[in-house]
Amino acid sequence: MAQRPTRRVFYGSLVHATSLRHIQACPRALIGVSDDGVIDWVLDDVDSASIQDAMLSKGWQIEDVDFIELGFGQWIMPGFVDTHTRHRKHAPQYPNMGIGGQYELLDWLKNVTFPTEAAFEDVEFAKKAYTSVVERVLDCGKCNMDRNASETYQESSPAQSLADTETIISYIGSLEDPLVQPILTPRFAIACCDDLLAGLGTIASQHPDMAIQTHISENPSEIAFTGELFPDCDTYAHVYDRFGLLREKTILAHGVHLKDSELDLIKSRNAGISHCPTSNFNLRSGIANVADMLDRGIKVGLGTDVSGGYSPSILTAIQHASIASKILAFQASSPPDSSSSSFSQKQLPLSALLYLATQGGADLCGLSSVIGTITPGKQFDAILVDVTKGGVEGIWVEQEVGEELGIQNKARLLEMLEKFLFCGDSRNIRTVWVKVMKKIKGW
Repeated sequence: MAQRPTRRVFYGSLVHATSLRHIQACPRALIGVSDDGVIDWVLDDVDSASIQDAMLSKGWQIEDVDFIELGFGQWIMPGFVDTHTRHRKHAPQYPNMGIGGQYELLDWLKNVTFPTEAAFEDVEFAKKAYTSVVERVLDCGKCNMDRNASETYQESSPAQSLADTETIISYIGSLEDPLVQPILTPRFAIACCDDLLAGLGTIASQHPDMAIQTHISENPSEIAFTGELFPDCDTYAHVYDRFGLLREKTILAHGVHLKDSELDLIKSRNAGISHCPTSNFNLRSGIANVADMLDRGIKVGLGTDVSGGYSPSILTAIQHASIASKILAFQASSPPDSSSSSFSQKQLPLSALLYLATQGGADLCGLSSVIGTITPGKQFDAILVDVTKGGVEGIWVEQEVGEELGIQNKARLLEMLEKFLFCGDSRNIRTVWVKVMKKIKGW
């Protein structure tokens, strides 16, 4: 039997956000992906009669590749990047997703989340729950927490927490899989004593390329309690900075109530914010001023924050990020300056929303040059969207004359993109590729 070609060429519509203000929409793109899952070349306007000539110009022949042609209502776009849910810290919260909305953060942790997480001490329950979670998300890791939770659930000592952290770092390294990387996860400052935070800072210094994730300034009561626990620190952000945990590839979830001095510090350390609007609404935490963060040049991505957020879909996060920006816009004390290029006091444009969900998340996770756009040299981390089949009733797309083989113009493509982002769901995602050969779903 002949070996199946490993190089792939995709022909059809391509959409990606190349900046916060620009979406590149190519109705007739030709994408060449090498056998190692890296995008080799992209041609953005190729008519069907010129496909073979275009491929030959790149030294590729159509008979030597797996050629995939997209149809009407379909396009390739970068995979979404969820910067706050797919890890050890939130996987145990899937069983209580969608409940507890009557509480704010600290009461929600006490009455809903900590009891649910404690149930994972039952190995059979844990196996059942994690099997369900892993079917939806990729998970590997642990979080650090040695105080201010149930004594039967929190870790017994800083030393034990740090030893377990070193063990899992070593184990993940032994996998030798570039798609699975360790990440340091102090749950939040309230849950970690000084010795534990100091120890995590030491581990971080020994692994300068490792990502760090935690929470910051989500809720006023949380901020006040943090101040009581760390009286020598001026602000919440200074707690993490004091222990060497605020740096590039530090992912700070929420950031709803950050002070100007904290935003300046986060920017100076090249850390960033995971914007979790669904959770911020659901737990009545407030609205993070993402527009101001973007104007300051702070990296921002989107997070679903299950189960503080009640949906595991980044599409929901996109929709709620849009609503959050509109609320801040109409609450502004003065009308926005239409001549200004700033984002402040304005609703986030479609380009910014798409960027936050893709390249923004990649930037935040230290993967700027690896994923986030469909660009030569990056991995083919992508999804195939189809708004014509298997989706929800909210997407209504009428096929026009000449569109049998694809979307014919950029305006039409952008219209379908907006419908997908605001009316679509996972049923509209036909295929998910990770480095092209690791196909998660679909064809």
